Amino acid sequence: MKQATSSKNIVAGKPLVKQSTLVWVGILMFVAGFFSGVLLAVYKTSSGTSMPVASKMPIPQQSNENIAALEAEAAKNPGNAEGWIQLGNASFDADMPEKAIMAYEKGLAIAPDNANVWTDLGVMYRRIGQFDKAIAAFDKASGIDPKHEPSLFNKGIVLMHDKNDVAGAIQVWEKLLAINPLATAPGGKSIDELVKLLKKSKG
Repeated sequence: MKQATSSKNIVAGKPLVKQSTLVWVGILMFVAGFFSGVLLAVYKTSSGTSMPVASKMPIPQQSNENIAALEAEAAKNPGNAEGWIQLGNASFDADMPEKAIMAYEKGLAIAPDNANVWTDLGVMYRRIGQFDKAIAAFDKASGIDPKHEPSLFNKGIVLMHDKNDVAGAIQVWEKLLAINPLATAPGGKSIDELVKLLKKSKG
């Protein structure tokens, strides 16, 4: 999570830090520790797993072969949305975001009312640093299904971690908590607890 740099006054050559600043830094450290790894992960809806944003794991040859087969099948049946979505999912899991985006967009052009696929598309946009497009995709998913929890969670992650919009993230996660008060992040951490901590940090 990006942290704002606080200003300091210098007295006799030593930094003088306000008590409120110490509290703020302490809360930020607690949030970072409490949600270690969560801010660098997002829900993937199609497989029910989460994917680290900075994953650079080698892609197995079997995955490449599977993707090539799915790509060939989708090209033979370009009007089959499910074929494109399967290719998108395989490319997602293999950390091929550009290919996943292409496949998801083709699938959504045929069958646009799939909140899960819109959410996975948003995750891939975030993967390549297209944060506004990611948010737009999550909003599309929420528009299709206002109770779609993964899209709300992921939008909050992008707002807080990538856009440095803590207030916006809190607002989105409060919508999520209104749908499911027991909502958790990957790893089982409480969204409610994170929102409380963030509100406390904002004073």
